[in-house]
Amino acid sequence: MESHKPEIVVFLDGDYSDYPEQLDMLVKPIIKGEVVFSLGARLKSLREKGSMTIPQIFGNILSCFLMRLLYSGRFKDLGPFRAIRWDTLQSLGMEDKTFGWTIEMQLKILRRKLSYVEIPVKYRNRIGVSKVSGTTIGTFLAGYKILSWIGKFYFSKWK
Repeated sequence: MESHKPEIVVFLDGDYSDYPEQLDMLVKPIIKGEVVFSLGARLKSLREKGSMTIPQIFGNILSCFLMRLLYSGRFKDLGPFRAIRWDTLQSLGMEDKTFGWTIEMQLKILRRKLSYVEIPVKYRNRIGVSKVSGTTIGTFLAGYKILSWIGKFYFSKWK
């Protein structure tokens, strides 16, 4: 019996910071066939005060700048709220299971010149303490992992 596969997969944090009711905005361009990947961008104007730490904001700016410089990317965020076609996700061969999965996905989208869009989304303060942004070691490890992916990808011949 053939298993049923979804057409689109959506990722969002389960800590109350993302707004699941904005899911329609994220999947609409994929359903319409305009893109294969849609990212919810946590722009400052839509973020609740204190919802992102200074290291997170700096890391986003730096990472997106490097993606623009090295890959001509147009990303403004590494946001966790995202949607992607199932077949596209499968073709990416995702490896990272920790802090680097967001950047890995975006780098592979850019490297393969796949169609994508960023959609501004609201973002609020999370419930609980983050194991990433809520600790010094988590912040350091996430930053290291993200920058490592950018460097590793730039100096590799991966597709």
